[in-house]
Amino acid sequence: MIHTYHSFSPLIFSLCLLKAIIQAHSQLLPGSCNFESDTCGYTSDADFTSWTLHKDGSRRINLTEIIGILVSPTLDQGEWSCLRLIYQIIGSGNLEVLQRTEGKSFDRPLWSGQVPSDSWVISSMDLPNSTEPYKVVIEGKPGQIPESSVVIFEIHVTPGYCLDCDFEESHLCGYSNQWNANVNWFVGGGGTQLFHNIPNDDTYNNKTGHLMYVDSVYTKTFKEVAKLVSPMTTVPLSGCLSFQYQRSKERGNMFSVFTRDRLGQYQELWRSASMFLPLQVVFEVAFNSPSGGRVAVDDISFSPQFCKPTFDLSIADCDFESGLCHYTQDQATGSSWKRVSVKPNIFRNGDHTTGAGSFLLAHSQPSPHSGYVSRLISPTLPGNMKYCLRFYFSLRGDALEVYLQPQQRSSSQEKIWTQGENTKEIWIASDITFQTSQPVLFVSNCRSVWDCGSVALDDISVSQGDCSLAPALPGHCDFEAGLCGYNQDKQGDDADWERRRGPTPTSYTGPRGDHTMGLGYYLHMEASAMLPGKSVRLLSRPLRASSGPQCLHFYYHMYGSGTGQLKVHLSKEGEDMLLWQRSGEQSVSWLRAKVEYQCDSQHKIGFEATRGLSVRSDIAIDDISLEAGPCQSKQPFQDISTH
Repeated sequence: MIHTYHSFSPLIFSLCLLKAIIQAHSQLLPGSCNFESDTCGYTSDADFTSWTLHKDGSRRINLTEIIGILVSPTLDQGEWSCLRLIYQIIGSGNLEVLQRTEGKSFDRPLWSGQVPSDSWVISSMDLPNSTEPYKVVIEGKPGQIPESSVVIFEIHVTPGYCLDCDFEESHLCGYSNQWNANVNWFVGGGGTQLFHNIPNDDTYNNKTGHLMYVDSVYTKTFKEVAKLVSPMTTVPLSGCLSFQYQRSKERGNMFSVFTRDRLGQYQELWRSASMFLPLQVVFEVAFNSPSGGRVAVDDISFSPQFCKPTFDLSIADCDFESGLCHYTQDQATGSSWKRVSVKPNIFRNGDHTTGAGSFLLAHSQPSPHSGYVSRLISPTLPGNMKYCLRFYFSLRGDALEVYLQPQQRSSSQEKIWTQGENTKEIWIASDITFQTSQPVLFVSNCRSVWDCGSVALDDISVSQGDCSLAPALPGHCDFEAGLCGYNQDKQGDDADWERRRGPTPTSYTGPRGDHTMGLGYYLHMEASAMLPGKSVRLLSRPLRASSGPQCLHFYYHMYGSGTGQLKVHLSKEGEDMLLWQRSGEQSVSWLRAKVEYQCDSQHKIGFEATRGLSVRSDIAIDDISLEAGPCQSKQPFQDISTH
């Protein structure tokens, strides 16, 4: 939730420019560096090309070949802070900033850029409050164009949010003007009168302070628009956005504040208070004529103090392993969802969560009133927020519909999703973005009086924000966009894992679809193209040492009368250690594996599949993830129902 505070008269505050600059620099936190005389504790990773520090007055550190990794000293900053990187990519290349926490094998991506420029550029990224020490990792890679290089001029780490800005420093906190030929935002104040109607001091009456202003004097056409754009947020934010502004008395201007997401969609902030990730804040002024006056903005800040009480979104998550969670059934319909667990076979998959757990099943029967209907109702979520609802379903004859349940039964339901096509015994994922305080209603019914069957439902989850903007989890790979840094082992195997969607070519072996989406991608070993006993091997990128246990999650599919072996190895210093293995046919469903291990040196994780005696030996893997900490215990399989 964002609230806005705005004032028509500036507050009184006096401070000279020199003191303002000193105060700004005194707020720099550890991790900051201007590379004037040294690297401030930043070190080059010895396994990669070293960054070069220039001491020729240009104050920079740069990289001109292959790939280089720069690692900060350990930072222990419990409060929220903002990292601003002033950099330049010359020719071609890319730059990535990550956050490294002790005990975790994967670094959390914060930001990446690959656009070349003729001068320095600034990018901002939020560092949320954390109880764990961490390091900032900067990875640079110059491109193939001759004389390409990646240059870092300064790193600023300041307390507070990246949206905060008083416009006293030259980098303007990463705020930028969206260029217009006639009207634009400029830096004002500083004791200099630039135009006849521009304020001479900032909003605190500081005669040498700075602010941002836009003026109508050069307006040429009707509704000329100037936009001041904040840096893109990199983490979820919910709170109070405040700023000071001055607006002249002329009626020929309109001042608005919007959010803008990465898809370019705008949402007016003063009228609609929802905010989702990732987005920018846009201060927009429109003029109707050259006499439209002026608007000035200063001292933008963000605070979580005025948020609604926090709430736990997990109340709407359910995998049905231990019951219905916080979901309820509408008993007035005469039919209900049943929690079942089936032994997978060629006619029915197991559940989506583990392949051997529980899910919901609804049966419909024909009747003069369009069939028996089963209704499942979610808990109520706080209103005025945007949510992403994800669930998995499988249809056999029936239709599944999703509604927003009105608070009063007399009100009509709003349908937000429907599906009536048979899914061929595949768990299909669906994502729905909605914004409401109403419960979500899952409805199963017959497609017609003569066409009834069943609906299966599993793994419902709700997250804040737009489904299309869901961030990727570090250490996770679902193979939807490629191999995610995993590599085929060209020396230790006989063929390659194949990336595929849909069923494998040989009947009675392999999965019908992937585990992630049902219609997405997975990796598999195609047995028909190999000889018995031959293997394929997939290796992760190098993983760091960890002082505590790590948990490797993945899903595997081993179905077919001739199925061979699947092994997981830990590879270090040229030697392999077996962590996990399965042999022979396991299930027609995707099954979940959890492997706990600990390694005190750099290592890789390898997945090795070996072809069995016949062509019905396809083996597949999907949804690999690696998390710090011990693995949670598995749910025991119980055959509750055979419906």
